[in-house]
Amino acid sequence: MTNSLNDIRHTKSMIFIGSNAAEAHPVSMQHILHAKEVNNAPIIVVDPRFTKLAAKASEFVRIRPGSDCAFIMGLINEIIQKGWEDKEFIRTRVAGFAEMAEIATHYTPEEVENITGIPAAQTRKVAKILAMNRPTSLTWCMGGTQHHIGSSITRAFCILQLVLGNMGKSGGGTNIFRGHDNVQGATDMCVLSHTLPGYYGLSDGAWKHWCRVWDVDYEFIKGRFKEKKWMNAKGFTLARWYEGVLQEEKIEQYTPIKAMIQWGCGSNSNSQYDRVVKAYNKLDLFVIVDPFPTMAAATCTTDNVYLLPCSSQYETSGSVTSTSRQIQWRFKVVDPVGNCKDDYQIMAELVKRLGFADEFYKNIKETPEDITREINKGTLTIGYNGQTPERIKKHMENWHTFDIDTLQARGGPCDGDYYGMPWPCWTEEHPGTPILYDISKPVAEGGLPFRNRFGLEKTYDMSGRTENLLAADGVANPGSEVKGGYAEFKDVVPGTNWKTDLSQKTLQEAIRRGMAPFGNARARCVVWTFPDQVPVHREPLHSPRPDLIATYPTYEDQPNHFRVFTRFKSEQDPELAKKFPFVLTTGRMVEHMGGGAETRSNKYLAELQPDMYAEINPVTANNMGIREGDMIWIESPEGGKVRVKAFVTERVDGKTIFMPYHFGGMLKGKSLIGEYPAGHAPYVVGEPANVCTNYGYDIITQIQATKDGLCKVSRA
Repeated sequence: MTNSLNDIRHTKSMIFIGSNAAEAHPVSMQHILHAKEVNNAPIIVVDPRFTKLAAKASEFVRIRPGSDCAFIMGLINEIIQKGWEDKEFIRTRVAGFAEMAEIATHYTPEEVENITGIPAAQTRKVAKILAMNRPTSLTWCMGGTQHHIGSSITRAFCILQLVLGNMGKSGGGTNIFRGHDNVQGATDMCVLSHTLPGYYGLSDGAWKHWCRVWDVDYEFIKGRFKEKKWMNAKGFTLARWYEGVLQEEKIEQYTPIKAMIQWGCGSNSNSQYDRVVKAYNKLDLFVIVDPFPTMAAATCTTDNVYLLPCSSQYETSGSVTSTSRQIQWRFKVVDPVGNCKDDYQIMAELVKRLGFADEFYKNIKETPEDITREINKGTLTIGYNGQTPERIKKHMENWHTFDIDTLQARGGPCDGDYYGMPWPCWTEEHPGTPILYDISKPVAEGGLPFRNRFGLEKTYDMSGRTENLLAADGVANPGSEVKGGYAEFKDVVPGTNWKTDLSQKTLQEAIRRGMAPFGNARARCVVWTFPDQVPVHREPLHSPRPDLIATYPTYEDQPNHFRVFTRFKSEQDPELAKKFPFVLTTGRMVEHMGGGAETRSNKYLAELQPDMYAEINPVTANNMGIREGDMIWIESPEGGKVRVKAFVTERVDGKTIFMPYHFGGMLKGKSLIGEYPAGHAPYVVGEPANVCTNYGYDIITQIQATKDGLCKVSRA
């Protein structure tokens, strides 16, 4: 998230695509409605459903699931054709614009209508609203990412903001609302299978850096792997770990997965969930660490599962990172109840029993403060260096001194700091960075240019044109010694760069010179390391429009895609829509969260929303003889099948079925209440929607495609 929830108060227009903030992120609505009411900022909501957020919209755009990229490229094309692009911003701070604009010309409003179902006139109208009401705040969530071209879709969002000149400005930016209080922090700290903490990757240099941080011998770490090559290889992702157990797809690993630890994981959030259950029961060892017995515990019926009760957030403390990159300290309210232990205790006990304590816990004396200090020491790439435990706690104790509009403290112990010291916060004197890529203020006061990551110039494959990748002359933060673009800092301490200098002298030297340690470059419209260098539409793997597949085909199948063979072209069957005529999409509801283990175990929330359901359009329901409250079957092409209540509503169109994904405790029509430990079944059970979400994974990230699959519907 480049800006913050509070900064939305400064916007002149808002576009939400694949985001239902009113239910999924209700705390943000105070800022969204402030901008609407005080700034008269129009709200554009792009969604397959008429959501609660859409009810507040100035313009509701109903889009066919999976066609987001075509719509956004259509907006970009319309803006350029009308001459509304920010020409000076593009000239000085954007690379690859000409190559991108050439590809965008294909997406005329009429072609966008053909692909997305959005009327050509509405595409023109939305483009004009955005062009005439700048800066625009653009928000997306999982509705934008969970497609097999999710990486292209989200890149298109960013390019739209570059074309309009909305990046690095208050009220603008790309603002990705995260679903839990520490999703951003967990991502930053390495829950991903292809990187070490801080997005360092898995190169030898990255391992050696973190070995220095941990004070662990590199050879010891290397010795933990069967062979050196596995040390540098991407692992299985959360979306497809179970393939390593089942081996029904070809895997690139020397042995099947035999043991699994799930820690605070809503397992029923996995697509093709019945296959996940199959894998649970094939494991030799399955350990679940959670405050509540989860759906996974109930579905694993073999004698291989162990439950470790961990404490809730109120029974522990430590730092968390919000969606706005702000660091907060969560204070313990009570000691863990019963036999629960907090996460730190459980991890420490595991490390001791596995024999790693001497290596990995020797510097952890005061938990969690020492863990935060270790983060401060090592995570230089994104600037976790200045948010010490002491500073974070001071912010929590002085909330009242921070301005609600700017998030900057006015007087008091935190004077000048931005709330939570949003990363990057380069030093213990740095105030944090409230808006990424803002060149209107000095780097030492929270300003930043675009990052230099890919050299000094590029010759584009598409045009043969060579372009300077550094920012234009005269484009730099106030106080910068270099009045234009510059490369990243290195060799301030010989043999290091800004990302590996543990003394942090490189960071300090860059700030002293008024410059960013990572350089000053242009943002790219062309990513030459991706299959689609410029974002283009590709039909969903399970397309409801087989007539478009030849024009907008998917990718070739990918072997060893995060260790698993992944089907793309061979999965795209033009005949599938005849048997499965409806598009299935999933999402959140305000009463429950994630896999629902916690919220469905709360009797008050359970009372508010006790039933799992599927939204179906009245015309579709009437044609099938389905009435409100009837039980219906939803079935997927993979054989997934759930029995749910029909919710007859015009929220969805006649081609779309929507289900919330928070339910569990049933599987294919069968109750699993008897499989929970006695007295610990949730108050509410229901079928997991993800039993029916289809096969499909993003070409770059392998995130599951849960928003644009196919299904069929029948009376139960």
